[in-house]
This record gives sequence, structure tokens and C-alpha cells, in this order.
Amino acid sequence: MVPKISVGVQDFEFIRRKHCFFVDKTYFIKEWWENQDIVTLITRPRRFGKTLNLNMLECFFSTEYSGREDLFEGLSIWNEEEYRKLQGSYPVIFLSFASVKGNTYETTREGILQLLTKLYSRHSYLREAPFMTRQDIDFFDSVSVRMTDAAAAFSVHSLSDYMSRYYGKKVLIFLDEYDTPLQEAYVHGYWDEMAGFMRSLFNAAFKTNPYMERSLMTGITRVSKESIFSDLNNLEIVTTTSEKYEDSFGFTQEEVEKALVQYGLSKEADKVRAWYDGFAFGRRSGIYNPWSIINFLDKRKAVSYWANSSSNALADNLIRQGRPEIKIAMEDLLAGKELVTELEEEIIFDQLTKRHGVIWSLLLASGYLKVEEKTFCEDTGRTVYHLRLTNREVTLMFENMIKNWFAADSVPYSEFQRALLAGDVDYMNVYMNQVAAQTFSFFDTGNVPSENVSPERFYHGFVLGLIVELAGRYRITSNRESGLGRYDVMLEPLKPHDLAMILEFKVRNPRKEKTLEDTLAAALAQIGNRGYDTELTSRGILRENIRHYGFAFEGKTVLIG
Repeated sequence: MVPKISVGVQDFEFIRRKHCFFVDKTYFIKEWWENQDIVTLITRPRRFGKTLNLNMLECFFSTEYSGREDLFEGLSIWNEEEYRKLQGSYPVIFLSFASVKGNTYETTREGILQLLTKLYSRHSYLREAPFMTRQDIDFFDSVSVRMTDAAAAFSVHSLSDYMSRYYGKKVLIFLDEYDTPLQEAYVHGYWDEMAGFMRSLFNAAFKTNPYMERSLMTGITRVSKESIFSDLNNLEIVTTTSEKYEDSFGFTQEEVEKALVQYGLSKEADKVRAWYDGFAFGRRSGIYNPWSIINFLDKRKAVSYWANSSSNALADNLIRQGRPEIKIAMEDLLAGKELVTELEEEIIFDQLTKRHGVIWSLLLASGYLKVEEKTFCEDTGRTVYHLRLTNREVTLMFENMIKNWFAADSVPYSEFQRALLAGDVDYMNVYMNQVAAQTFSFFDTGNVPSENVSPERFYHGFVLGLIVELAGRYRITSNRESGLGRYDVMLEPLKPHDLAMILEFKVRNPRKEKTLEDTLAAALAQIGNRGYDTELTSRGILRENIRHYGFAFEGKTVLIG
């Protein structure tokens, strides 16, 4: 009888007790323990088994699970005689910030305080221990949603002290999804306050804690050390490009093939690979995301599971409001091409929109990009990465994200596309002005009024929308060399009866052009003068089958001709 598929369960004890489907990752326990790192931070994309693995560690080491050999019998760790003695032998502090999300600093801070209060309540037996002094009891009682920042900062440190005295042994600290509050802080604009609060908590818990044996944190991103781990010199950071724990998170090719055979789905292997393979950790490629595989085994249907399982707000904001070169790179990625860039794996959130390459580091850490190849240059000491979108599921996620940029009922974006294909300039003007009026500010960074912002962010987002909507009919590129310059947008037909198009965008310069009509004329003249047709004619497209369109901008007003 095949094990029952239990979707979304991250409780190791439940899975083992109910004999649910489980891929044995208990060798991770041995590998982590033998590495002997004091503080370990492992980053992996969401829903890659981080919570389950941490819960597995808790069940293995925690004194609360002493005598629960039944949870590990038959698994790889139980073949190690010396490790059987470790089961249930350490006091463990377990915290998860996965649910700590809020639009304001006050809401998110309160969420963390509630978790700390609940943690103390779970270990309320310590308050009555004979070694507790009046000062200890007073601090214990002060832990509540009303406690000060200073009390919150030392809460984990103090609990470690109480537990180590109670059990006569230093504690293990496991913290899941450590960076969730920080990502929320960046998206909603309270980064500085949250970073300061977390810095105090983490330094007290992990840097100045003599009662801690070892600790393990998980998250999606590697937040810069200066932001929250200042002076923490005992931190071992394991990212998606590190060689440690390569196959401890996510399912390997072998594990997926075994599961497909087990559930009578071996004929679906190629489909499953196209949809859900593509992740790589360290030197290990061919890693699948567990969430999609488990859902596929349960529902037996290849659709998007993982990519749509939670909010992608951070990636959405960074791409939508990013510089034109970011959107141009997305064009290539959506076309199946690779992005060649340097990476900064240490993510400084308040520099995300300013520092080159940081957005790609974030997308790699989040699982949206995969490393195809990397080259180290000894002269510069830098590594260059060749990146692609991970798989079909991720590509579909980005396509849907871009479609949503223009999804409002009040923005008839599809009508504009029909007018563009029909060559109806009057309709194009009506609809493009409506699109621009409704969405121009949507592509701004929010730092200046949208009327004063260069339309580049908008029209490159607009082009990404065209690419997604017309992908089956045109090859659409932007800002590429042709003739004597760089055209703005080119639509090359994939079918012989369709016309090619070149679009040139120009902002009115009052010093050069008296009217918006003059700006439009300059845009159209530039297409001809610089020979932007060259690339298309070199591919056999006749000049009479190439349309030229100029887009003249002044604030949110657009004139097309």
C-alpha cells in the first residue's frame, strides 16, 4: 500500500505517525551535527522543506521527544549507532517567523512579541524551578506583548539560561523563516525600524549567548551581515550556491523518479521534469521543488503549484519599478535566453533598487533563476554567473505577473493590442492614453511625482506586456542595435502574413520641439535615419511589410503616429 499524500503538512511527527509520504532527509542531521558550526544560516526558496527539516531536527534532539525512537526507525539516521544516543538529549528552543507579516512596523513587532510570549508559556515549568531567583522570575513575568524592546532582545538569551540550568546542558536554537519580517519591512516601508529590532534580538540570542550549544536558522534570503548580524563572527552562511547540504532540501532526480514509480506515474517523468525541475544547489543540479511534486502526486495534473503558492510582491515590485535594463533582461529571460551577470549574494535590502545585480541575487535565492554556469576570473577575483528562468512553472508565474500589471478593468490593454495589430492609429491613441493614465505611476519608484518621471520604466513594462500577450505571434525585443543605433521596440512576425513593426518612444524636449506633434515627427524620422529596419530586412522581410510607429510622451499624455 502506497503512503498517503499529505499536502502542506510540515509536522515531522504527524507524517511519521500517520505513515504519510516522506522522502528521507535524516542524513541532514548527521551532516549538520558533524560540521560543528556554532551558528548556521541556510537559505533556500520557499516551500523547499526548511520548516519540515527544522521540525525533524527538533524531534530528533529535543528532550520533549525523548524515547521517541519510533519516529526514526527505518530512516537513514537510525543506521548510525552513535546517533541513536543523541535522540532526545538536548533542550531545544524552536521559533518560526513564517507567519509574522504586517503592513506596519507596530503590527509586525507585535507578531514577534506574541511568538516570544507563546514560547515562554510553552516553557512555563521553568518559572517554578528552585534555581530561579526573584530577578529571574520578574523577567520571566515581563515577557508579554507589552514588553520593551530591551526585554524582547534578551528573551531568547534569558530562556536559554533558564533551560540550560534546568536540564544541565546548553540549548539548541532553531529559527525558521528568520527573514520573513525583514522582507515585509522592505515591501511596506519600515526597514530601518525592523532591522534595528531584529539586530538586537539576534545579537543577544546568537552572539552573546553562553548558554547556546549550537543554532540553525533558515530563510529565503541572505540578509547582509551589517544589517542584522553585526559582529556575529561565528555565523556559517549556506546559500543556494554553497556546496554544503546540497541535496538536503528539495527532491533529487532519483527521489522524484522513485516517487513517480511508487504512485504509478513513471510515464509522466518528462512532463514533470519540464514543469518542476531546474533548481541547483552548490554543485548539485536536477533538484525539484517538493511542494509541486507532492501536489502532482496527489492531483496527478501538471499545473503551477509552487510559483503561485504565496505572494511574489517583492519580486513584482522590483521588476515593475526597476530600471529599464532590468525589464530588458526579463525580456531575454522570458524568451529562454540566459542572463550573464555578477551577483551579490549578501542582500542589502535598502540598496535593492540602487546596486547592480542585487535583484538577480534575490531572484536566484527565491528559486526563480537557476545557475547554468559560473566562471571565476582570477584577475578581478569576481565570479560571473549565467542565469536562466528555472522551469516552465516559474516562466508562467512571471507571465501572469506581467499580465496583472495591466489587468484592471479600467485599462483596456487588450483593445490597444488589437488596434496595434490592425494599424488603427486613432484607436491606438485613445487606448494608449487610457493605459498610460491608469498605469504610469504604477511603474514609478514612488520617489517623485509620476508626471516628472522618464517614461522608460513604463514603456519597458508596457513592452513586457506585449511580449507576454503576443508571444505566440511575434518575437518582441527592445533596445537592441540595428543599423546606426538602438531601436526602442521591434516586433518580428513569426507567421509570414503578419506585418513587422518598429516602435520608437520619445519624450518631448521643450528646447527642441514646440509641440508633441514635433516630438512624434522626430521619433518617426529617427527610425528611418538610423536604419532600424536593417535587422528585419536582413531576415528577408520586405520594407513595405514593416510598419513604423512613433510614441511621443509628455507627462502622462501620449501621441502615436
